[in-house]
This record gives sequence, C-alpha cells and structure tokens, in this order.
Amino acid sequence: MSVAKNARPEGPRNEEEKELDFANYFHSYGFLFHQKDMLQDRGRMDAYRTAILGNPDSFKDKVVLDVGTGSGVLAIWAAQAGARRVYAIEATTMAANARQLAAANGMQDVVHVLEGYMEQIEIPEQIDIIISEWMGYFLLRESMLDPVLGARDKYLKAGGALYPSQSQLMLAPLCSQLYSQRLAEYEEEIYSWARFGEYMRETNKIDIGALDPVWEREQFEYLMNTAHWCQLHADELIGDAASILELDVHTVTIEEVSTIRSPFSARIHVAAELNAFGGWFDCFFKGSGAAPAAHVVELTTAPPSETHWGQQVFMVHPAEQVESGDLVEGSVAITRQQQNHRLLHMQVTFKITRLDGSSTAERTINYKID
Repeated sequence: MSVAKNARPEGPRNEEEKELDFANYFHSYGFLFHQKDMLQDRGRMDAYRTAILGNPDSFKDKVVLDVGTGSGVLAIWAAQAGARRVYAIEATTMAANARQLAAANGMQDVVHVLEGYMEQIEIPEQIDIIISEWMGYFLLRESMLDPVLGARDKYLKAGGALYPSQSQLMLAPLCSQLYSQRLAEYEEEIYSWARFGEYMRETNKIDIGALDPVWEREQFEYLMNTAHWCQLHADELIGDAASILELDVHTVTIEEVSTIRSPFSARIHVAAELNAFGGWFDCFFKGSGAAPAAHVVELTTAPPSETHWGQQVFMVHPAEQVESGDLVEGSVAITRQQQNHRLLHMQVTFKITRLDGSSTAERTINYKID
C-alpha cells in the first residue's frame, strides 16, 4: 500500500519529530483539565459506556486494546464488561493517572497501561477488540485514526472488532449566525489597520500602506476562510445534509483518509441566505461481521446535539441568496496540511441550480481546519 506523503503510519521518526509532535498536539492531553473536557461530554460518554457495558457478551474473556486511553475510563469499562486483559496505550504522562485510576477501581490486574506512541509499542499478543476515541474536529482533524489503523493491521485477530466500527462525515448548507459576526470582525480589523497606518505615518513617519493587502489577506484567511467551532442551532440548517465520507474502520486505509475527494448535493428547504457550510460526523458501534454487537450504538455530533466536538462552520463570502427547491451541488477535497499532518485543508467547489434550470457561476473556496 502506498501512503500519502504527509501521513505518519510509523509515528515520529526521530526525537526532534517526536518533541515537535508532542508540543503541537499531545502536550495538552497530559493535563486533567483537557481530559475533564472530554469526560463531561455526556453524548460521548453515554455512547462509549453503552457500547461497551451494554455488550458484555462481546467483551467477556476478550483481549482488548485501547488506543489513546487518556485517563483510562474506556479501558476500565472494557474490564468491567468482562475483558480478560486490556492494554491501554497513552502517549503522555496521563498514563500514570490512568494507571492510578484503574487501581482505584479495582482493575489493576486487568488493565495494563503502557506509556508511549502506539506505533512504537509492542503488544505481546493478538487482540480481539480495539477501542479508541480517535475522532477529532470534523472527524479527521488530529490524524488519530492512523495509529488505530496501524494497530488493527498489526494486532487485530481475523474477525476482531473495532469500537467504533463505522463513521460518516456530513456537510450541509447553512444560514449561520456566525457569518455576520465574523464579517463584522473582519471589517473592524481592516478599519483598525487603517487607523494604525495613520499613526505610523503621523507619529513615526513610516508609510505602511504597502502592507495593506497582506493584512487584509491574513485577516480574511483567518476570519472567513478558516473553519470555526460552533454549536449550531437546528434552524441554521437550510438544506439537506450530504454524506461526503463513509468509512468502515475495519477496512479503510491510511491513504484513503489522508486524501478525500467526494461529490455532494444538497436540496435547499427554505428561502434564505446561504452564507456557510456546516460539517459534523456520526459514529456507529456495531462490532464486526464475525462478532456483531448485540446492542448497536450511534454517537452523533449533528446539530442540535451538544458535544465537545461541536460542528465546524465554513463561511461562504459573499453569501448567495437561495430559494426552496434550489440544488447546491459540487465537490469536496480534504487533504492534510504539509507543515502539520494533524491539521487539514478543505476545498469546496459548488454551484446553485435554480428550479427554472438556470445556474450560478461555479465557485471554489479554500479553507483551513486548524
């Protein structure tokens, strides 16, 4: 299998790369305040608890691997569900807390916490079930699916199961309240730069006007072309949600999640201003074909559900006026950023076809998901 240039199936390749990745990503996961943010997310916790403790026949006497265990709660649940042994892998010093928590809950003989990168740790036996909370914003930000897939290919027994087992990524047209806020911020930044330019000329005798386009581009890219976290209200959705990715964690490859290209179409439901697209994901805990879960669980981050993932909002500027029955159609391309493979680029190309058959000009907008 060929792997995209900016994928990291082997983990950091040297100490310098490891230190950089730790500083950019893993560092915050070593603090309880970050773990608490996830542990108090009831949608997340209810789904994982129900998927694990609600399927004791799937976990009884099984060997389980928890990739990215954090505080160790999922590993403890797996042990409580009857697992014979649970290997809990954690890249940060949170591993010590996970070990302590397992012991405090009487599971120290079942839960074995190992500190280090999943890609660089050796597990002494094959695994029946892999559990992991690998999903980032917009599903794929953070690239934490990579080590899960690496562990699957190396350790999972034939017919073994992954929890979650399937995921889908959704995109929908919005009339977002956030649009006017971000546009006002952008206009204020342009105004403040102009006033700053006056100060530089009058007080410091320096004309900075040559940098006006640079400032405007920086602010526009950040405020209008960077994805923004949001808890969307249901009435901000003005059309169908389109699936732009459906993946089976049992079979998907790192290459397939490193570069994603998909057509999409969404029928508009109400006359409105289309000023953004919204993105979110759903995950399903179904077990595997050979070891299906008796109790199937869905974890959704669709609006108006409130989870720590929220939804991602991608501004469309200038906005487009749409009518009920209009069809928004186009394509999406999602790739990893070259300087940091845990962050994403997304390009959306679309046009709007009216009920009378006429169409708007095709537009392409490039976004960063930082």
